[in-house]
Amino acid sequence: MTWITWPFRVLTFGLWFAREIVIANIAVLRDNLTPGQDSTPGIARYMTRCRSDGEITLLAALITLTPGTLTLGTETTEAGQRSLFVHGMYADNADALRAELEGMETRMLHAIRRNGSTS
Repeated sequence: MTWITWPFRVLTFGLWFAREIVIANIAVLRDNLTPGQDSTPGIARYMTRCRSDGEITLLAALITLTPGTLTLGTETTEAGQRSLFVHGMYADNADALRAELEGMETRMLHAIRRNGSTS
């Protein structure tokens, strides 16, 4: 990966995220307009791979922008490991929510880091 591919990775991530926003909006809208409740709300602690305040802020904002999810807070351990506390409306359990968050974080880090590294 070089700096030449970086703009394309950012664009690809932007398009993927726009698609995810539409899908999440449809799920929330369907849940609100039909009888009954399909939501399975829960809170999960997600240990991130973010290295900077900018990365963790962007990830938290992207999570909150997605309908049905909300970043509740952050925590940094003494070792420097950053984590987010996330409320999700449509994940089956905390592990499923963490898997969704990991997918989003991987795509985000691949897009915003110039070398494309996600570790």
